[in-house]
Amino acid sequence: MLSMSRLRVLVLALSPLVLSLTGAPAQAKFTVCNKTEYALSVAIGRYQGGTWVSEGWWKVDPQGCTDVLRGALQARYYYLRGVHEGVDGVWNGNRFFCVAADNFTIKGREDCKKRGYGQVGFFEIDTGEYTDWVQNLSD
Repeated sequence: MLSMSRLRVLVLALSPLVLSLTGAPAQAKFTVCNKTEYALSVAIGRYQGGTWVSEGWWKVDPQGCTDVLRGALQARYYYLRGVHEGVDGVWNGNRFFCVAADNFTIKGREDCKKRGYGQVGFFEIDTGEYTDWVQNLSD
């Protein structure tokens, strides 16, 4: 097994090869992959610019992936909620954020109902020091 320091050296050593093959650096992002047989919708919560923000809904096809955030990750912790479409099934947790039925971007986690939103649980993802992340959702 490679240590983190050796893995970083290997990644840095291979970076010029990747650049030469693709012509451009890879774009950092937060990607959600659906490892189930049903379409799902996902929402993400995060701390951004001094406030909590929740956003959704991205559609993720069965056995497909969708970029939820683009650019280098700015935080260590992100919060995700996934909902199967047309069948029972949800990925949730004990971190509560405001949501809406249609696509949304909501600042703040408090007083959701007073502001006309629903409030549901999201699960926590620790991305460590990575600048990009792939989160797999499966049955």
